[in-house]
Amino acid sequence: MTAASLPARPGPGARAARLAQILRVDHAGELGAVHIYRGQRAVMGAAPGRDELAVRLGELESHEARHLARFDALLTEARVRPTLLAPLWRAAGFALGAGTALLGERAVHACTEAVETVIEGHYADQIAELQSREPALASELSGFRDDELAHRAQAIEQGARDAPGYTLLAGVIRAGCRAAIKLSERL
Repeated sequence: MTAASLPARPGPGARAARLAQILRVDHAGELGAVHIYRGQRAVMGAAPGRDELAVRLGELESHEARHLARFDALLTEARVRPTLLAPLWRAAGFALGAGTALLGERAVHACTEAVETVIEGHYADQIAELQSREPALASELSGFRDDELAHRAQAIEQGARDAPGYTLLAGVIRAGCRAAIKLSERL
């Protein structure tokens, strides 16, 4: 059962509480994504012959940074605190980025493909849930989801699925993303 198919929680403040969860988790995801790309750029930027990849990673980071800035504003507007796990997601994101970069260019792309696969589904569920009661936010999330889909397509085109140990690597990253989503919604 997806979040979109769950009935709304009853009671006063339930809609505001759910909106807070959505904003908190999406902010956390964009924060993590920015730091994944920073970790990858730190390694690839220092590697000989990887300048072009480092530039592309910087472009992807800038997309995620724009999303993060928008979620910063939405959190402020809605008076919602960010996840308490933000320091952990910064460190974990950077470590995941640097770690996959150390495994090579295809592992970098495998990381992007795995993360964006989970995030696309997560955004799709939120969009369906918010379509009728928060159409402006649903529309913004649709634009962010489209960016994530473009990142995933680019990663696949660049050889993500040819990374050594792709199935295991992508599976671990996807499981980590799903766990981070659940934790960030609540904490």
